[in-house]
Amino acid sequence: MTRSEFLKSLALGLGGCVLPTEGVLGCLSSWPSEDLETAEKLGAGLPRFPREFRGVWVATVENIDFPSSRYLSPEQQQAELLGILDLAQTLGFNAVIFQVRPMCDALYASPYEPWSEYLCGTMGQAPSPLYDPLAFAIEAAHARGLELHAWFNPFRALHRARQGGVDPQHIARQRPDLAKPYGRYHWLDPGEPEARAHSCRVILDVVERYDIDAVHFDDYFYPYKERLVSGYLIPFPDDASWARYGHGKTWRTRDDWRRHNINVFLGEVSAGIRRLKPYVKFGISPFGIWQPDHPPGIQGLNSYMELCSDSRRWLSEGLVDYLAPQLYWPIERERQSYPRLLEWWLAQNRQGRHVWPGSAAFKVADGTPRAVPAHEIAAQVRLARRLNRQGGNIHFSFRAFRRNRGGLSDLLKKEVYAIPALVPASPWLDATVLPAPRLEIGVDPTRRHLVAAWQVVSPTMDSTSDKAAPVARWCIAIQTGETWELQVQPATCHQVALPETARAVAVWPVSRTGIEGRRAIVRRL
Repeated sequence: MTRSEFLKSLALGLGGCVLPTEGVLGCLSSWPSEDLETAEKLGAGLPRFPREFRGVWVATVENIDFPSSRYLSPEQQQAELLGILDLAQTLGFNAVIFQVRPMCDALYASPYEPWSEYLCGTMGQAPSPLYDPLAFAIEAAHARGLELHAWFNPFRALHRARQGGVDPQHIARQRPDLAKPYGRYHWLDPGEPEARAHSCRVILDVVERYDIDAVHFDDYFYPYKERLVSGYLIPFPDDASWARYGHGKTWRTRDDWRRHNINVFLGEVSAGIRRLKPYVKFGISPFGIWQPDHPPGIQGLNSYMELCSDSRRWLSEGLVDYLAPQLYWPIERERQSYPRLLEWWLAQNRQGRHVWPGSAAFKVADGTPRAVPAHEIAAQVRLARRLNRQGGNIHFSFRAFRRNRGGLSDLLKKEVYAIPALVPASPWLDATVLPAPRLEIGVDPTRRHLVAAWQVVSPTMDSTSDKAAPVARWCIAIQTGETWELQVQPATCHQVALPETARAVAVWPVSRTGIEGRRAIVRRL
């Protein structure tokens, strides 16, 4: 068959081909394997999908975002989760950072820690009827083309705002030598190897058993300083671990040893993720200022000293796949300048990892003196685009978008995130380019409209196996007139409806690490 005859056989709307009711494409032609190079050349004029991380935190601690009440039924919780993910998709987000471990508890079926009180009102009480919120969220997110990042608090053991009792299986009851009271909290002591091992075991269990796209930590490692009512600074209770593992060793100061403990822990988590599922990303969202005067003139909390977090090192040495410094200040704030801080963080990125700053959506029209207008967040997104090609932002938190504070949701949907975007690729994890699918065009026999349907051309592993199938989502480009419509569809999607005026359609896969595959293309002559 000549190229001209081949294109004619695929001409959209011609020939009256019909899709069989069982969904198998019949009497249809497709790109033969020897024409894949030709297809790629034909696709040279296709528009490119923007690359931008568009994330939103969904916090479960204190029922900030989900569930909105700890007394919702499982059916109400599931409906609320679906509502969150539906709105996230509608607003143009491509990733949800879902908090699954607020305080050594679990919003999933954990063999190591009790069910969270934020889920059912009582720590250790499972949902009834039983369901797994994390598994439910992953499946629903992926069905909407969203990444699901599992957000863990690695060392916070009990939160100041807990309302119920502590389950007998909680580590604060089982191992009080590891989970120690500190001010209004209990905190795992990172200086205790067993405490680090416990958190690492919990996190890697989730990596192994759940189809997550990333492991995510926020800014809590060693805690923010606690004070008595009198103002007295409460020392962190690690005298015993310091005496056993740090004092008299190579450490000049206890804080140097504390930073070492965190670095060791992060290295163990990173290595464990790579061993189990190399495509799963590892991200951290530290406090936005590493140290004052970095860059010059910046003032604020010294996270290097007070939180014992050497976040600059995590980025510069490539320990993380993405860093999301919490830049929760307006652009025009001189001493915490958003653009100057972002430029400084980008300059530390020597290994070419991702830098996706956090934005304070919670401050939009919140009725306090700190309130900012919605266009401040939009301006930060646009500024990040200019400074950081294929960058992105993460917004805290979903509540602001659910309530459309200050018109923020409207602004995202209509302007800021109006065009769909792919999550930036992480080629250092896996740069494999997936083959083009087998693409065919026909008419849906039930609705009598044109459809494009495709199949993966090579076998993939079953999604229930230890390693998920390599296709994460599909990119679709449909040309009508001189314009192109871009769509991102989940991996489970294998056909889309086409308008009668369609002139061309292209479909190509995206891998779990964000690498775009080869394209299958059909054009009308």
